[in-house]
Amino acid sequence: MEADIAAKAVELGTNTDFSLFSLFFRADIIVKSVMIILILCSIYSWAVIIEKFRLFKKITKSSEEFEEKFWNSKSAETFYNNLPSKLEDPMSLVFQDAMEGLLKKKSRTNISERMSASLEAGIEKQMTKIEKGFTFLATVGSTAPFIGLFGTVWGIMNSFQSIAISRNTSLAIVAPGIAEALFATALGLLAAIPAVVAYNKFNNDAKKYSEKLENFSKRFLTII
Repeated sequence: MEADIAAKAVELGTNTDFSLFSLFFRADIIVKSVMIILILCSIYSWAVIIEKFRLFKKITKSSEEFEEKFWNSKSAETFYNNLPSKLEDPMSLVFQDAMEGLLKKKSRTNISERMSASLEAGIEKQMTKIEKGFTFLATVGSTAPFIGLFGTVWGIMNSFQSIAISRNTSLAIVAPGIAEALFATALGLLAAIPAVVAYNKFNNDAKKYSEKLENFSKRFLTII
């Protein structure tokens, strides 16, 4: 009898498909839901990462070009009047908003203070746009491992239930459930690691760019 059970367990372990797709489709609804959530988080994280990588590369170049043209221009007002109608560069937009506020005000009292406040508001507005998506990366980086761990714990619980039902402690009986559980953990790490690395990099890039905008604002105030 024991020999027959052992033979069946070995046969089950031999015939079980441990490919990633099989692990996913064989998992129960809870573990499968965890896997789907983590896969979606990973996909969206990579979308944010690619978009931010392109964004920082683009605005770094465009801001350098803007500063070069601005400081070589005859005057701020002349440069403002020659700006294109559609601007995408954050530094250009900060300058444009500040100049619009300055030209609309007829009073020339406290110009420096009003311009300083306008520039600060413009910088904050642009940095809010740039940092959009950072919170998602930080959330995925901090929670994805725990979501994966939940799927792992649930999968191991199912494996123990299989042991209780079959009354067989053979590894071949519990191996599929454990493999599914560990797959959930792997997905959690797969989603979290790139998100954490990207968040740290982009957060540092955002701080540097914010300092760049502030330095431009300070230099701009000195010529008003």
